[in-house]
Amino acid sequence: MSSTFSQIYIHIVFAVKDGKSLIHESWEEELYKYITGVIKNKGQKLLAINGMPDHIHILIGMKPTCCLSDLVREIKKSSNEFIKEKKFTKFKFQWQEGFGAFSYSHSALDNVINYIKNQKTHHQKKSFKVEYLEFLKAFDIEYKEEYLFEWFED
Repeated sequence: MSSTFSQIYIHIVFAVKDGKSLIHESWEEELYKYITGVIKNKGQKLLAINGMPDHIHILIGMKPTCCLSDLVREIKKSSNEFIKEKKFTKFKFQWQEGFGAFSYSHSALDNVINYIKNQKTHHQKKSFKVEYLEFLKAFDIEYKEEYLFEWFED
């Protein structure tokens, strides 16, 4: 009997609604652990997770039976409920619609993992908007400005 063999690595990026900086460092680690559990419960492999107060990066090893949109929808829905249940913020927390998904080869994983781990340092020099637009350009993804995330800019 034949089996399916695959290597699918996806870097997922999504943002807090209205570009607000609501993910606080005092509870971000607990949020990341919760999201890790959601990913594992869906049968996928988490390789890296980190972010900033206004957005999150996740790198997964994805099985070919997984529907990426369903997985991200579940991560957002359940983590949103988790944040509300734990009362991590007094503000209304919600993820923005949509997400970015970028595929990588096995040989690029170390670089992507390091990139995700070093988000705090990386964003001292570059805004989320600049970072995200660079991803879209690097992956040659066409987009319309009105369909991008809502950015909070000073």
